[in-house]
Amino acid sequence: MSTLKIEDLHVSVETDQGTKQILRGVDLTVGEGETHAIMGPNGSGKSTLAYAIAGHPKYHVESGSVTLDGQELLDMSVDERARAGLFLAMQYPVEIPGVSNANFLRTAKTAIDGQAPAMRPWLKEVDAAMTGLRMDKSFRERNVNEGFSGGEKKRNEILQLELLKPKFAVLDETDSGLDVDALKIVSEGVNRAKENTGAGVLLITHYNRILRYVKPDFVHVFVAGRVAEQGGPELAVQLENEGYDRFLAGSNVG
Repeated sequence: MSTLKIEDLHVSVETDQGTKQILRGVDLTVGEGETHAIMGPNGSGKSTLAYAIAGHPKYHVESGSVTLDGQELLDMSVDERARAGLFLAMQYPVEIPGVSNANFLRTAKTAIDGQAPAMRPWLKEVDAAMTGLRMDKSFRERNVNEGFSGGEKKRNEILQLELLKPKFAVLDETDSGLDVDALKIVSEGVNRAKENTGAGVLLITHYNRILRYVKPDFVHVFVAGRVAEQGGPELAVQLENEGYDRFLAGSNVG
């Protein structure tokens, strides 16, 4: 059984005011097929966790460990982490001018698998995933995220998730900026990816609304760079009703 294990993770970032510590000892284990929701107020370290795991150079890991099936991810380059089975859906997907979606997807799949997928079955798989996400086939030939709406960019991230089939997916506020219909479509894509591959999901969100469609097994509350509380799906409902005030008393998060 695949496992993503985070142990005593401390992470800092350089700012104009100097080094700022963001994560202050995070422990979290995600098993194969599990969905873990990360919730918390702004500035609590949720996105920092996502980018530190993925290997963003802005974030400095001071100490701790992140392993995937026993392999230390922190010793790997970004592309090595992807080949090991890690996937990050970004909060703000970037545009890649001059690179078509079709070329990007096939190149990424080739890099991960070590060989190019056979063209005919690959195109069939791409079309099926796009149909499920209500994406017009013209998006295959459009440049990656260029001129896409916010919702289209988020669907494109989940298209990559479905086609690249990682062991673990970190979804950084994939629900932000989505209307109700788009939220349902994106959630269905996440659920399909889980069902088809058994992937574990680390879902970062401010709101309970996506958790009505992507059911979490565990909910973790981040405050001031630490896990302040954890529980089941009922904790997300409680947070929606009560907010984070009881966690913020005495913390340094504004």
